Amino acid sequence: MAKKNKIAPAEKESAGTAISRKFKQSPGLYIGSVVVLVLITITFIGGDFLSGGGFGGSRGDLIFGYYDKVPIVMKEGNLFGQTYNQVYDNIRQQYQAQGIDITDPSFSSDTRRQIHASSVWQAYEQAVMHNVILHLVNKSKYTPSERTVDRAVAQQYMDHTGSLSPAYYRMTESARSAQWRQSQEELAKMMFIRDYFALLVPEAEARFIANMASPERSFDVVSFNIIEEFPESEYLAYARENAELFYSIHLSRITISSSEREARRVLASIRNETITFEEAARVHSQDGNAVRGGDMGSRYFFELNWEIPNAEDRDAVFKIGRGEVSDVIPIGDVWAIFRVEQEATPPNFFDNVLMERVRSYVRSVARGRMDNWAIERANDFIRDARVSGFDNAARLHNLEKQSFGPLPLNYSSVELFSTLETFGLTGSAANEISGLSRNERFWSLAFSAPLNTPTEPLIQGGHAFVFIPTQQTASNELELENIAMMYTNSWVPYLAEKIIKEYFLNSDKITDDNFFWDAFYRNIRW
Repeated sequence: MAKKNKIAPAEKESAGTAISRKFKQSPGLYIGSVVVLVLITITFIGGDFLSGGGFGGSRGDLIFGYYDKVPIVMKEGNLFGQTYNQVYDNIRQQYQAQGIDITDPSFSSDTRRQIHASSVWQAYEQAVMHNVILHLVNKSKYTPSERTVDRAVAQQYMDHTGSLSPAYYRMTESARSAQWRQSQEELAKMMFIRDYFALLVPEAEARFIANMASPERSFDVVSFNIIEEFPESEYLAYARENAELFYSIHLSRITISSSEREARRVLASIRNETITFEEAARVHSQDGNAVRGGDMGSRYFFELNWEIPNAEDRDAVFKIGRGEVSDVIPIGDVWAIFRVEQEATPPNFFDNVLMERVRSYVRSVARGRMDNWAIERANDFIRDARVSGFDNAARLHNLEKQSFGPLPLNYSSVELFSTLETFGLTGSAANEISGLSRNERFWSLAFSAPLNTPTEPLIQGGHAFVFIPTQQTASNELELENIAMMYTNSWVPYLAEKIIKEYFLNSDKITDDNFFWDAFYRNIRW
């Protein structure tokens, strides 16, 4: 589908966030508005068409794809064309409000192209939904009665007195017929949409969801910055305990990818001195070191874990004397020959360059040592907190205490309820606390610990955290009723609309790869 290759629209507020925010601002007004929005955007949009859009001049129908062999067409007056124009004009007006005219020749052509592409794609999605629903309605053989269609047409042309307006009588017979057929389609679509969105949510289900908002807990928290606070003495201790990892050796290498037989032929030529190692590297080696005669520079022992994955082969190379050549060593699907330029030398831990490599290695490979150190510090804090209190222990350990809540047990930050992201914590640990929403151990610790009792330490990213639940409250009845109402009237319809849209737009019956971008680039004007 073209969807896989579309130009990505600008990032915007998620639909779920918008639902929660608007509902919390005015729950009474917002009830049912999601359904109304869906009906407006999926059904036919009235008004002028293609005024100021990016497709220029008079043209025939533009086919952007097919659904079940039925063309998805943009033409003047149909939903695709009108929706495109509406989306494009909305974006243009947003830029105008900032004092920017996107039709000005000096405006970025790349941005203009992305605006048009985004407008076309959004209109295309609505057109697909329009075609699919009509297709399903037709297959079901549902047809509204002629009397119902007549009434719908008449209502569109009623004046304030309840009589047909002069505009209706000025229409040609063909225009009236087209209007009638359009109204017939829309009534059929409305029936489908109403049936789909009239999903009954049992009261017990809504109440069950609402009750997930209670109880709520408030917390104090302190954190230990593992990366910044891990002491130099610990890095040095690790380096001395694992000194063999930081031995260095200067090597050259020849890499042969054709066959082991060819690699052994090259090795034999080097050993019988019919060719030098450097010449063999330049002529036969197939890696980036060939132009330097095979010289790969100095390597630490731990770096050779990637260069020579087999431990026995790695040890064999380290034992070779200066100027000696190794046997042929298989490395994945290639064969390598090494020569030792400088024998392995022990590490000098007074060398700042080496110690920086030690730090990097510990952070990336031996991170468990850092986490264990942080957990020990956190446990020291917990012991002090149990004796002298959380606040006193924080001062004693020079830690900043922060507070957040009330918060229900809201795994993955479902926006029907309060979320970790809403509390505005500060400092380097704030993002990592927000990221705990999918950490099962956090929720288990946070809601199983007795009140005013520190939790066990919890590692998240570059910090170790200790939480203490300070208060537990039950949500009041009005809050629970609002959540149940939001779930029934907003959340379920939103998810239903999202699911049906994804289902149809990813249907195997849609074919647009050979049409969408071809129509776009042949007809767009920017």
